[in-house]
Amino acid sequence: MLLHDTAIVYGRYLRQSLRSRFALLFGVLMPLLYLVFFGPLLTGLPLGGRGSSWQILVPGLLLQLGLFGALFAGFMIILENSQGVVERMRVTPVSRLALLLGRVLREATVFVFQAVLLVLAALAMGLRAPLAGVLIGFAFVGLLTVSLASLSYALAMKVRTPQEFGPLVNAVSMPSMLLSGLMLPMTLGPTWLDVLSHFMPFRYLVDAMRDAYVGAYTTDHMLYGVLVAVGFAGLAVTVGTRVFRTAGA
Repeated sequence: MLLHDTAIVYGRYLRQSLRSRFALLFGVLMPLLYLVFFGPLLTGLPLGGRGSSWQILVPGLLLQLGLFGALFAGFMIILENSQGVVERMRVTPVSRLALLLGRVLREATVFVFQAVLLVLAALAMGLRAPLAGVLIGFAFVGLLTVSLASLSYALAMKVRTPQEFGPLVNAVSMPSMLLSGLMLPMTLGPTWLDVLSHFMPFRYLVDAMRDAYVGAYTTDHMLYGVLVAVGFAGLAVTVGTRVFRTAGA
């Protein structure tokens, strides 16, 4: 029943996304602008990592896509609450976990699709990476999206208005981007900043993806990245499901 319920919720929200094709393309715009206008500035610079500047920048942009997009996913719950959609779902026998999973899997599908578009653009700009590494990157984007979308929906169930939700998300997203080394490796900074960044879970994901993009699949970075991504996703889905239950979603 869980799979059946999840498929129904997933299909409902995926159809909504497919009807809004402009939103699908607009979501990838910001990382694409970084790729086009910022990427060429890094060409040939010593960035302190293996591979080319594109193999360092593109994994960070992919995670940036999931980070900013998934964190703001909770706006939909706030809108649905105001329109009575959540209230109508509450009276159905559908699993509360399915209500969450259907939503977050839709988010993961959308952002992996946008990640594919971004990688295709990067290939045209000069990116060269093994296919296995690119596919591993998509898996990391999907797991990150599931994690952050779950937490975003949980937070949105606790606040009442977009005016409360927006500042809270911004307070999390910007430090996360700056301390994770999404744009440039943190090893380029001072030692204290590099050490501080290790307390940010996204740091391990971006290091793992950069290794994958140069074909290094058995490194410590890859191991830590997989453990953090899977553990964070499990924790986030657990928290999100508990909030959905207690909030009567």
